[in-house]
Amino acid sequence: MTDSLVPHRPDATPAVHDAATLAVLDAMDKAAKKHLDAIRPQNTKRSYENDWNLWTEFHDWLAERTGHRLALTDITKGTLVGFVVWLDTIKLAAPTSIDRRITGVTVTARREHGVEVPKDATVAARQALKPLKNDEDRIARGRGAAKAATPDQLRQMAAAIPDNLTGIRDRALWLMAFFIAGRSAEVAAIRVEGVTLHSEGLKVRVPGVKGRPAREVVVMYGKDPDLCPVRAWLTWKTASGITTGAAFRAIDVWGNIADRHLTAETVRQVIARNAERAGVAVRLTGHSMRAGFITASRRAGKREEKIREQSGHSEGSPVFWRYIREADKWTDAASEDIL
Repeated sequence: MTDSLVPHRPDATPAVHDAATLAVLDAMDKAAKKHLDAIRPQNTKRSYENDWNLWTEFHDWLAERTGHRLALTDITKGTLVGFVVWLDTIKLAAPTSIDRRITGVTVTARREHGVEVPKDATVAARQALKPLKNDEDRIARGRGAAKAATPDQLRQMAAAIPDNLTGIRDRALWLMAFFIAGRSAEVAAIRVEGVTLHSEGLKVRVPGVKGRPAREVVVMYGKDPDLCPVRAWLTWKTASGITTGAAFRAIDVWGNIADRHLTAETVRQVIARNAERAGVAVRLTGHSMRAGFITASRRAGKREEKIREQSGHSEGSPVFWRYIREADKWTDAASEDIL
């Protein structure tokens, strides 16, 4: 231990808990803090500084709405949960980022301001964060905006599908994901009994997952046979012989079909693998099908409420409106025909 970490102490050995002992312990604590600050990586310091800056910005936002400014050190259950909600709904932060911000604020409060954040405040904040970590729309924020799959990319994928049972399943899976605007977990949970054939197409019961309500959507026949979700589904159902239970299942190298659902992660991998095989220039993920449907449907002139019925987005969803704005960008553009 360096001399800078060893404060001077009296020659006489002090009694436990007397004033001299407390002074030495206090000096050691301060020396330890100084040492830890010196060895802490610069990136960590910058991250904590950014977290505290966001905490300050949240208080500015809060003061505008309440007409009263709270002290930055007033870190309570209410203010910390409010910070989580603000980061989610105003800043559109990814859940992993919000988690780090909670840590950054509590650590900075303790180290820089001498305030120990109550445990019930951090527990409440992470309770508020927990459902956000299960929301695929929010998770996608952390990876950057998902690339929306386009009709041309779907045609590329269809042209590259292998002529075997796995290829038949894969086409049915990603076309289903696209046309129900489904999250990967929803696609994984679809049951055969939840897909019924009608003269116009399919009725699909999209299961409720991770606390979301189930919804029923309609999937119409497509004009292009290679991209028709109804024909793809019926071909898979016939080829697999599945009549009940999990709609999409694992297939081994010998062509044996498992009796259990695929996982959400496997659904994402199937989509990414098919896009890569087809030479799609951008990396498509499970969320790309959901984003792609919303974008393509809007560009085809479909009404917002109809699109939301299919995707299950709430009316005020920031993610939904971001997709709508992106789809509308070239429609009646401000720069069109002005010169």
